[in-house]
Parts: sequence; C-alpha cells; structure tokens
Amino acid sequence: MSKHLITSALPYANGPIHFGHLAGAYIPGDVYYRHLKNCGEETIHICGSDEHGVAIMLNAKKANKNYKEYVDEWHEQHKRVFEKYDIVHDYFGQTSSEYHAEEVKEWFNSLNEKGYIGTKDGEQLFCNDCKNHLPDRFVEGQCYKCDYESARGDECPNCGELIDSIKLINPVCKICDSQNISQVTVTQYYLLMSKFHSEFREWFNSKKDFWRKTVWPYVNSLTEKELVDRAISRDLDWGIDVPLAEAKGKKLYVWFDAPIGYVSNTKEFFKSVGRDDDYINDWWKNDDVKITNFIGKDNIIFHTVIFPMMSMASGKANPVTNVPANQYLNLCGKQFSKSSGWYVDAEEAVDKFGSDAFRYYLINILPDTTDSSFTWEGLQAKVNNELANNIGNLVNRCLKFWAKNWKEGLDAKYFSEFTNSKNGVELKNSIIEHKALLDKVEIRKGLEKVMEIGHTANTFFSDREPWAVFKTDEHKAAGIIAETGIYILCLSVLLKPYLPKLSSSILELYGDKVTDEIQSKIYNGDFSVIDQLFSNGYSLTGKPKALVPKIEDDVINELNEQLKEK
Repeated sequence: MSKHLITSALPYANGPIHFGHLAGAYIPGDVYYRHLKNCGEETIHICGSDEHGVAIMLNAKKANKNYKEYVDEWHEQHKRVFEKYDIVHDYFGQTSSEYHAEEVKEWFNSLNEKGYIGTKDGEQLFCNDCKNHLPDRFVEGQCYKCDYESARGDECPNCGELIDSIKLINPVCKICDSQNISQVTVTQYYLLMSKFHSEFREWFNSKKDFWRKTVWPYVNSLTEKELVDRAISRDLDWGIDVPLAEAKGKKLYVWFDAPIGYVSNTKEFFKSVGRDDDYINDWWKNDDVKITNFIGKDNIIFHTVIFPMMSMASGKANPVTNVPANQYLNLCGKQFSKSSGWYVDAEEAVDKFGSDAFRYYLINILPDTTDSSFTWEGLQAKVNNELANNIGNLVNRCLKFWAKNWKEGLDAKYFSEFTNSKNGVELKNSIIEHKALLDKVEIRKGLEKVMEIGHTANTFFSDREPWAVFKTDEHKAAGIIAETGIYILCLSVLLKPYLPKLSSSILELYGDKVTDEIQSKIYNGDFSVIDQLFSNGYSLTGKPKALVPKIEDDVINELNEQLKEK
C-alpha cells in the first residue's frame, strides 16, 4: 500500500484567505486527503504560512508592526478560516520559525556543496529618491510580455510570467512611489538550474501522460530548451540568512525557502505528535510515497520546475508525483484582488451560510481546467436547487417517514434483497466509479457522481410513493423505505470528503453501529457490510431535521449591493 504526502500551497501571511484560494488549493487538498483516509491509505496533509518576502515587509511597515508580529496575526487568521471551512491539516507551521530556518540552510548547503549555487553580478533597479534597492515586489510596472499595467517585480499576475524586474516598462518604486529609478550592479547568489536541465527533463517527461493538460504543456514550453539560473538572495532585513560568512547581510529569496516549508513542517509534525518517523527516509525520499502538491496556476513554475530541481539536485527529497494545479476562480468575472478590495470576506461568509454551502458550491465551480467565476446567485442556485432539494429533502422525507411509522425499527427482511438487486449492483458500481474519479484527483467530477447517485435515490423514492403505498400495503412501503435508507446511508458516506458536517449529521441518525470501519468499506464499494449491518433489522437513533437551509432572495440581493459598493 502506498503512502501519501499531500501539501497545499503555503498561504502568504499578508492578507485574508478568499474564495479563489479556497477553491484553488485548500478545499481540493482537503477533499483528496479525506478521500485517501476513507480508503484506508496512510496519508498526511502538510501546510503552513509563507512568512517572508518584500510584500510582507512593505505592509508590516504600513501597519506600523514588526515583521514577526505581522505574520503571526495572519497565521492565526488563516488557521481560523481553515477550521471554519472544515479544512484539516496534520500540521500548519510557519516559515519564520527556527526549525524551518535550520532545514532551509541544510538545503542551501547541500546544493552549494554539489555545485548548484554560485554568485553572479546582475543588474537591479534602485530608487534614487528613497535610496533603496528594488527587488521583487518593491517595484511594479508594465509587463513586457502582456502589457499588464501592474506587473510585480517578481511575477505578472495577469499572464503568470516570471518577471525580470529590470525589463519592466515604466517601473515605480513601491516604497515611495517614485519613478526616479536607475539600474545598478549587485552581486547575488544564484540557483544554477541550467546545470540540471537534462536530469530535470528526464524526470519531467515521465509526467506527460499523467499531469493535467493545463500543467504539463505549459511547463514543457518553458523548460524544453533550457532551465534559467535564478537569483536566490536579496539585500533585505527580513528573511533567512544566506549561511555563508561572506554573504553577510543577504537573505534567501522567499521562493527558495517557502517550498522547503513542506519538508520542515513534516519534520515538526512528527515531533509534535511524538512519532518516530524519519521525515526524510520514511517520507520525502521514500519511493513508495506519492507526493501531491495542491496549488493555483500562479504557483505552477515554483512547484513543477524550481522545487523539483532543488529536491533532486540537493538529494534532500524526491520530486513531486503530481501537481493538480487549478486555474483562477474569479469574483463576478473579475480576478480577486486583496489590494483593490475586490474580494469577499471568507470568514464573514462562512459564518453566515456555513461550511457545507460554500464547500458544495466551490467544488462545483472548481477551476480545474479553465477559469471560473463565483457569484452569489450561483451559490444560492446550487444550494437551494441541488444540495437542499437533492440531498436535504430526500433525507428529511424518507427518514422522517421511517421514524414516524416504524419507531421500533424495520425488520431485516426489508433490507435483505437490496445489495443483489439491479439497483444495488448499480449503486455499488457507481461507488466504485466515484472512487476512481477521486483517485485521479477529479474532484468536481467526483461530487457530480455523488449527486447523480442522489438523483437516482430521489427518483427511486418518489416514483414508488411510499406515503401513498403505506395506506394499502405497509410491508411494501417498509421495503421502499428500507432500500431508500440504504441509498441515504451510502450517500452520507460518499459525502464525507466533500461536506463533512452534512455527512456527520446524516450518519448520526443511523447511530453508533455505523462504525468508521463500516463507513470505509461502504466508501470502497464493499457491500458485504451492508448485509451485516441490517441483518437484525434497524432502527434510527434520532428524528431528522432540516439539514440544508435554503438561501433567501433578500439575502442575495443585499450581498450583491455590497459588491457594487466595492
């Protein structure tokens, strides 16, 4: 049995989590993690805050806070949001921690000893008014690739190009807003990626038929001819020191240290829970471990080129197995932007509607192959017309009828023939198909398959009209309720990765007999446990209540008005 190491992109400790982040990396990572746990696989999910870089420095100064105080506040806010959206990480660490700095320095030293780090003189922008060097996000300007007006000094948020800041058109200092900028020569440390091109391509070509079509061709076009050396040091006062005596005053570039956070946080996880796993030999360099990075498309280059090269060249870790990168989720057709205020407060939203509503909608509009867009009307339609009507209504109608008319439970004979019936065989096959979809990280399609089963269960229940049949044939009605009850039980188990709260609420009605082991077997299509579970008849342990509140028009209208004011 394989082991699985799942990572979700480290959220940058510089602003709130929005729906684009949740749909891009965090909910998909959580769904896949829960899926593998349900399948009985040994799995860990690692994440944490990315806490270095120029943007943090700039905004901490604006907030009149020291850097550590600033990132700690965002770290706690992000943890709180993940908890409210039922997103589970085995460990959620911080790249400003000492344990992380120690790991990063080990990677640097290994790469340096093997000849993959060197110094180069290069040109850098310098502000003649505030007398500051302008690496990365200290400068913005017009993108020389797509003409986007607000490209950053490290990356263009419009086209995804890794930016050479000295090529920016009309550069502006982000410290003092000056355009009095010149080029100066500076010496920096470089990751000599060009020396690893052939080894990288040999590994990368093995992913051609496995990685998403939105990922492999894009990375192929960037790396087919060469890998470009990248500067990994900066002249800053916040970050991890370059661990060389002659490099005094230089810090490691945030994108060198951040991905190593997956590794340092894995080590810290085992330490925190008292496990004696060797985080390198048992996990990061174990060929039996599948490593999956969940990211948005703006992080593709770092996770498919730079970090795999660092992992292989240093000998510190195996490269990633799969990178199911998602595209952008927009807000009403426009890209989410914290800086311009075009986003929805994810914490306020989940407090209003609950995690099930947002997880359901965001998975349905998951931008797995193309960009998609969040709208309040879309949320309302998906929750009211599908989740409430397809699942909530079925559970309420069927189990209420069961609880009212068979208080002492339904006899075993009413359950006994379902698993071998045509409907039972089709249900089992659908469950197996669902597992195959999530094994391939087809998360949106997986949820669609679950809702397809829900539709089948609704049709089965409605077409047979047990409320009418009961008046003339109680035994026949009991059979309909029993078989629908099996459908609902299976649906509640299949919903566990997607909507853990709703799943738990339904399972509670079936009581303690439905153990984790039974749930796992049902999830994997082992229907022998269904026959065992109902072999002595079955009674519910509680009376169902409304599980999926509908969203009213006036609430949506108010939220749309708030958007218009942004």
